[in-house]
This record gives sequence, C-alpha cells and structure tokens, in this order.
Amino acid sequence: MPRELLTFILAGTVLAFGAGAQSGAAPAKSIAVIIDGSKTAVPISPYIYGQFIEHIGDLINRSLWAEMLDDRKFYNDVNSKPSQQKPGRGGRVPASWRSIGPGESVVMDRQNPYVGSQTPLVQLAGEAPRGIQQAGLALRKGKAYMGRVVLRGEPGTKVAVTLVWGPGPGDRQVIPIARLGTSYSKFPLKFTAGGDSKDGRIEISATGQGSFHIGAVSLMPADNIRGFRPDTITLLKQQRSGMWRWPGGNYLSAHEWRDAVGDPDKRPPRPDPVRSGFQPNDVGTDEFMMLMELLGVDPFISVSSGFGDAWSAAQLVEYANGAATTPMGRLRAANGHPAPYNIKWWGIGNEMYGAWQFGVMPLSQYVVKHNMFAEAMRKVDPRITLLATGATPDEMAIYGLALPVVGKLIPDFGSPGDWDFGLFTRCFESIDVMSEHFYCYAGQRFDHSSGVKPGPFNRSNYMVKVDEPLVEWARRPANRVRNKVEAYEEYLQRIPALKTRRIPMVIDEWAYTGAGNNLKGALANAMVLQEMFRHSDLIKMAGHTMGTSSIDYNDTESALNTTGMLFKLYRDRFGTVPVQVDGNSPVPAPLYPVGADQPRVNAGSPTHPVDVTAALTSDGKFLTLAVINPNESAQELDLGVKGIALLGKGRMWRMTGDSLNAATGLGRNEVQIVETPVTEAPELLKIAPISITLYQFEKQ
Repeated sequence: MPRELLTFILAGTVLAFGAGAQSGAAPAKSIAVIIDGSKTAVPISPYIYGQFIEHIGDLINRSLWAEMLDDRKFYNDVNSKPSQQKPGRGGRVPASWRSIGPGESVVMDRQNPYVGSQTPLVQLAGEAPRGIQQAGLALRKGKAYMGRVVLRGEPGTKVAVTLVWGPGPGDRQVIPIARLGTSYSKFPLKFTAGGDSKDGRIEISATGQGSFHIGAVSLMPADNIRGFRPDTITLLKQQRSGMWRWPGGNYLSAHEWRDAVGDPDKRPPRPDPVRSGFQPNDVGTDEFMMLMELLGVDPFISVSSGFGDAWSAAQLVEYANGAATTPMGRLRAANGHPAPYNIKWWGIGNEMYGAWQFGVMPLSQYVVKHNMFAEAMRKVDPRITLLATGATPDEMAIYGLALPVVGKLIPDFGSPGDWDFGLFTRCFESIDVMSEHFYCYAGQRFDHSSGVKPGPFNRSNYMVKVDEPLVEWARRPANRVRNKVEAYEEYLQRIPALKTRRIPMVIDEWAYTGAGNNLKGALANAMVLQEMFRHSDLIKMAGHTMGTSSIDYNDTESALNTTGMLFKLYRDRFGTVPVQVDGNSPVPAPLYPVGADQPRVNAGSPTHPVDVTAALTSDGKFLTLAVINPNESAQELDLGVKGIALLGKGRMWRMTGDSLNAATGLGRNEVQIVETPVTEAPELLKIAPISITLYQFEKQ
C-alpha cells in the first residue's frame, strides 16, 4: 500500500483513525450520530447486491464465455479483404476469417448452409493447401485447448486443423482429419500450446480434389467450466450477488429466445439491431441457468415485449418451468435439462417507455400488451413473480419522453406522461413488482432553464455541465434512488389500491455513467447502496450495470476491481436488519429546482457531509456501521448507541486510496481494504478522507 498504514489509537473510549497522506486538512466540527438498535426496519434483501448483464457486442461472449474464436459460425464472408468490422464494447475489433490461398478459393454457400445464412465452401487445388484461418488468439505455453470442427467433403479430402503459436515450423500442432463424408460430422480438437503468443492462429486447411464445407468451429481453453471462464466465474462467485438479470437491455426487444437453445453449433448467428455486428447465440437460456448455478445466485429473466409476443413469452416460461411432459418442457429435456428450472423472477419487457426501444408504443396500447403477457405467462405457471417495466416522472423527464405526450419536459403525477401511473391504474392485478431503471451521468445535471427546444429531443440539449463539490458529485446517483422513493410516496396518495396491496419496487438497471471504476466512483456507488438500505421496505432488488463491471479482464487474465471490492465489502461485512440512524447535521436543501434528477429531499443521512447507515446481522449478534466520507478532509463523528448494549469488541474495514483516481484491478493495486481489530467501543470516530469504513461491534 503506497500510503501509511492505518494509525489505530485507543485512549479511554476514543478511537481515532489516522488519515495517512490525506490528513493535512483539519477535521470538520464533530457530527453527532445516534444509532438506535431497538428501532429496526425490514431486512435488506441480498438481491440489493444484484447484477444486470446483456448481450452488448461481445461483452458476455468474452468476459464470461470461454469461446476464443470470433464468428465461429460464419455470419460474415470469408475472404482476403481488409476487415470491415467495427470496434465493439471496450474498443476491441473482432477477428476475421481469412482465406488460405487465393481469396476466390473460398466462396460462401448460401443455398445449403449448415447454420445461419451461409457456410464457407473451400475449393481445393491438389497438394496446395486451401482453407481458412483466424489470427489474434492469446495462447499460453503448456495450456491445453479443446474444441471441435464441423466438416463435410468429398472422399479423399485430407483436412488439417492447426494451432500456431510462433513463426517457426515447429511452433504449431497439427490435427489431421482424413475421413470426411458427404454429410456433416463433428470432429474433436485437442491442442497444447508450446509457447506464449498474443497473436496465435488457428488454420483449417485441406489438400485433394474437389471441395469441402466448414460448418462451424469452436476453440476454448480446456479448463472451461461448461463453456464458461473459470477465472472470471471464480471472482464473480465471491461477490454473492444474490441475483443476476438477463438478457435485458434494448437487445431484449429484438431477441428471439428460440435462436439460443439446442445444439450450439446449429444456433443461427443473428444481426444485433441495437449495436453493430451480430450475436452468435452461444449463450442462451440453458447457459444462463448454468451461469446462475456456477455463481450461486438466483435468475431473473426478462421476456421481449418489444418485437416479441405473449405466446412466445409463455413458451419461454414453459421451457424454463414446465414439466418434461409439456411441449416446451420436452424441448428443454431434449436439450439436456429434464428437470424444470423453476425460475421465479420474470420481467415483462425492458424500458418499453423509451423511444429508443424496439417495439415502443403509446402507453394506452402498452398497458393492454402488458396484461396480455401477464395472463399468458401466469397461465403456464401461476407461481411466477411478474415485474412491469416502469418509469417514474423523473425518468420520463430526463429522456424527454413526456414531452411529445403532454407538451412539457416534466410530467405531472397522474398525467398521460406518467408511465408508472398508467401501469398501476390499468395493470394493477397483472403486476407483482414494479421495475425501475436509472442511469446518472457524471458531471451533468438536468437544466430546468433550458425550456422546450425545437426539433427531435436530444438529451444533451437538456443537460448542463456542473462542477460541484465531491460530496454532491457522489450524492448525484443516490438522488435518483430518492427520486423513485418520492414518486412511490406520491403514488400511495393517489392510488387507493396501493394502500391495500403495496407493490414493491426493484431498480434492476442502474449505473453512474462516466464516474470511473476508481475510488471516486466507489464512493458514489456506496451512497447508492446505502440509500437503498434506508428504503428496504420498498426496494427489494437492484441490478448494477454491468455484472462484469466488478472485474477487470483480458483474454487470459482477470482480477477483482474497485467496484467489485466495494460490492464484496458490503455483501460480506454489512448487516441485514437496518436500524435507525439519526444525527445533528441534516442533508442540505436542493441546490437545483425539484424535478427530473433532483428530488425534493436530497439523499443521505442526517450526518452531512458523511453518509451513515447501520444494521444488525441476521443472527442479531453484531451491530454493523457503514460510514462513507466523500470529502477530501477527515471527519469526526460523536457516536452514540442506544437500545442495545455492545461488548466493545469488533473489527473495522477501511477502503481508501491515495487519490480519487486510485483504482485496483489488472496491473493496479492502489485501492485497498485494511482490516483492524477494535478492542473497545468508541465514542469518537475520526474518519479518513475519501474512504468507506465498515465497523462490526459485538452485542452483549
């Protein structure tokens, strides 16, 4: 750790935490914090630590799935021309297949493809090898790789599949395949790399007369777990996230789930209408359920109510939860999964209020569609929990969605521009939980003074850059949580049915866009978690975007990063039964007009400028206290505990670094969590700058 280790001083009942390299600034006036252990709230669901992931480019296919080859089912043409593929998520350009020999020796057979719309047909030229190759493979010396290739060709064709790790004639391993037939067959591949390479290559070539087809090819490290990367799976399992939501995103609204079940080699690659490129459909429903088993979390599946229909959604429920005697259950069993998955959580659609969403329609029509979906899905399995795709007025304002409906940016509650109100009043019996999303944008706020501008809505025209103190910057995404809570308080007053059956809320997509995967971003994410803790009676689940944002990874390595450290810290160390926190320093009044991204009351605890939450462990043996200091100066807290008695023994975990830009991950170790024993319950806490500190005290 580049800074001084934590200075731990016990003097009577005073506990002080040295601020290390950041301790030059004088601490602010002491802030009173009163913990009342006798006043408890609804337990915090483990689903609050949930994660969301979708097929954005090759995100899933590279971070979780172990496949090493791009375009393994030949969505794109094979030729010798420069690649026209665009960079995907993270700036990576997918590798392309190239011909071995003249470009014209490989043609795409579109009349009788093995899968999808085309299959490479290689024209042979006697003893001169002809075929295809793909470079850019990251190989490690001594590591085993396995795969398969699907081929058919004329008798006498001699195929060789070669893994190449260097320029020399011995820097390769060749697997000969001699007995091709006129029907497609799968041939196993097993390699061991003889050297390290950042630009390894696989070649599929043949000699002889006539031609041969290459239907599909796959290559993975041999240590894969049912097709998944063991390194990233191990890291993500440690998070104990409770829940993962999938496939979600705008991708969902044009997704056909049947394309992604059955023999992976026969699943057609499909164009991604939302992002550039295509999806190979290798990770579908069955693979997602395997992922959930590996991670030890519960699944949350969203069905397409964009281009999808109620019948297809019901079929997916039957595929997942139906007995093996039902039509879709029989298909699942044929695909190797005879026992039902019994998935509980089902979302109808994704952001169906959004103009960007495929299949978007007016609220007056969508409420009918939602009810159709709910009826069809419950008919298949009445036990499922259905989530509606909601949007409170703040969401409708920030993206200009209410503007064409009601003629102004910020809709009134109960107006046609209030999407949630329409769902609550017209789909009440078809909703078990309301799903909410928010994305907060670092360094920006909604500009109330902008007025309505001519032309199509552009979010940037209604946002203004803002340079604000760190504590307000870190509070900004937590304010979006507060937006949702205030909206629900309004609905309780306006919708009588909610008083007799209170429909809870989940925030199954959320992120602080542009905040950075560093200590500064961790401070803000921690404030989001703590705001959710304060409303555990309402918020039952959350899904941080993306599930893999907790790890850094490349083709061969991975590491827990700053975001992952934060989630793991709270999941492992914070309690589950919230207790009341009071103080003498209320959050400041809003700096900006209320509406859009500004709630009536700022998020946070009455301990400004730090944020404090407390909870008992599920067994009642420990009191836990979490303190976020989003300030570049130390802060003092006068701690008082009532309603329970503490023994004084406990532990403290402090997460911090030398600067706001400090980060941990691949090649970086600047943010650390230091654990220190506590031998006496403190009355004074001196909290280090830019830190997240969790305490655990044993109860008497």
